[in-house]
Amino acid sequence: MAGVYGKGKGGKKGNSGRGLRDLTVKVKTARGRRASSTKWLQRQLNDPYVSRAQVEGMRGRAAYKIMELDDKFRFLVNGARVVDLGCAPGGWAQVAVPRINSLGEKSGKAVGTFLGVDLQEMEPLAGAEFHVLDFMEDDADTQVKTWLGGKADVVMSDMAASSSGHKQTDHLRIMALCEAAAYFAFDVLDVGGTFVAKVLAGGAEADLQKMLKQNFDKVSYMKPPSSRSDSSEKFVVATGFRG
Repeated sequence: MAGVYGKGKGGKKGNSGRGLRDLTVKVKTARGRRASSTKWLQRQLNDPYVSRAQVEGMRGRAAYKIMELDDKFRFLVNGARVVDLGCAPGGWAQVAVPRINSLGEKSGKAVGTFLGVDLQEMEPLAGAEFHVLDFMEDDADTQVKTWLGGKADVVMSDMAASSSGHKQTDHLRIMALCEAAAYFAFDVLDVGGTFVAKVLAGGAEADLQKMLKQNFDKVSYMKPPSSRSDSSEKFVVATGFRG
């Protein structure tokens, strides 16, 4: 990759093995590249979760976010029927498929169902059903319900609007997506179901929280360890849908 170099080669100081050089990858600002792009590229190259995803064959670092959320709240169980809104590139699906047993590989355990929709076309994944769809279009929720063919146990949303560069505008946009996902969850979740969605901190969460508390037994917020510390994202997990 042009303009990228490592600082030092990890050489040892003396024979003690101590004093290893800084291995942080730094990126030169190339002609025509914005400073923000250079910063993003450097952050990607030095992100341990990006490296881990590459080593473990995951489709993105976001896979570890849903993994950490499920490790705490335990909603991806054997036999669960899951709908994932904004599922590209499919990292959440990679985590969910074995946990809900949608391939039927766990003998004697219930077999789950995974349905994902996104604006982008995705590489197929065994045990998951992907569809290209703009969830914000009229009657999109009806189409998803048709594909689902019944109730869901989990509705997950990682939908995010394109960044405008204005923090408050981006916050309102993602909250609008989150609320749309919540209304869909109210319509398709079975009693006892779970709703999980990404939100951005910014002051407009009160209405969503009030709405969720009216429909679920418990509403929690969590910032997974794999979520970047400089990001304002967090996740709302609502459990025990009342129906």
